Amino acid sequence: MPTSKEKQSYSVVSYFCGCGGLDLGFRGDFRYKNTNYARLPFDIKAAYDNEVRCIETYNGYFGSECAFVKDLSSIDIKSVPKAQVLIGGFPCQEFSSCGPLGGIETERGRLYETLISYMDEHQPTVVVGENVINLERMNGGTVLETIKTDLANVGYKIEVWKLFAPDYGIPQRRARLFFICIRDDIYSQYGFPSKPIARFIGKHRSIEWAIGDLINIIDDSIPNQDQYFGASRAKRGNGQGDESNKKDLPAYTIRANPKSRVQFHYSLERRLTVRECARIQTFPDDFVFTHAKTASISQIGNAVPPVLAYSVAKTVATYLNKAKEIISK
Repeated sequence: MPTSKEKQSYSVVSYFCGCGGLDLGFRGDFRYKNTNYARLPFDIKAAYDNEVRCIETYNGYFGSECAFVKDLSSIDIKSVPKAQVLIGGFPCQEFSSCGPLGGIETERGRLYETLISYMDEHQPTVVVGENVINLERMNGGTVLETIKTDLANVGYKIEVWKLFAPDYGIPQRRARLFFICIRDDIYSQYGFPSKPIARFIGKHRSIEWAIGDLINIIDDSIPNQDQYFGASRAKRGNGQGDESNKKDLPAYTIRANPKSRVQFHYSLERRLTVRECARIQTFPDDFVFTHAKTASISQIGNAVPPVLAYSVAKTVATYLNKAKEIISK
């Protein structure tokens, strides 16, 4: 057990890590738009995703080989490190309003069960899952209740936070659900962590705030700023992605299935660049995306905005510090 002079740290395993947005928020130690996000007391022991390019991006930024290409539906759970915290944005395609809406009746829609397998085997103190807002609407809310019940059945209490990203300083109209799972013995003494304080209600950051300084940069002096789709607007209708962003408002949601349908800039007659999409998602400028445009924007769109993840991670850290005596036993 650490002495009073030593800083407590908490081990983390990350499922469905993608390129690392949620993980970066939990780690901290990054700079975004002239603000430093301090190191948080989380130590990521291992991260897993089945997409090779995501793992390449992840390891390229974090500078380690702690992320691995794995199919979590068939992984040997005993080979995964035991950690105090499990995090994971389980696949959202079957729950997204833009997806096939297969829900938990599909194989991909049941991948949240991989979190449950880990919980059952390793009994982490806290589990943080993330998914799209549409999940709570499916089948009149029964899909969400089924997932909550399944998570609870391995010895946890579950609370779901609905977070609207602009309320937390993210310059993008994105809403997400966070599943906060606390092991029963910890919950009985400490309840749930406090929901992050929404400090930007009534003062949302705009897309211009996020990317206005990039407007005259047309090369890669800022990584990925020279990459964007040349696709024109649809000749008929106004398909998703053909809208122009509004200068004084948060941006449209950066989607995970972009192809060439990334929304247009607020004042330039072109679609957003890879770096502009990353800025809108609150990735720092030194987080470089090395793959083709479609793959990179897909990684960005699939990610949890690091600054939003940081808000969640800070309140989880405060909670764990309060409960550290029982955790250390």
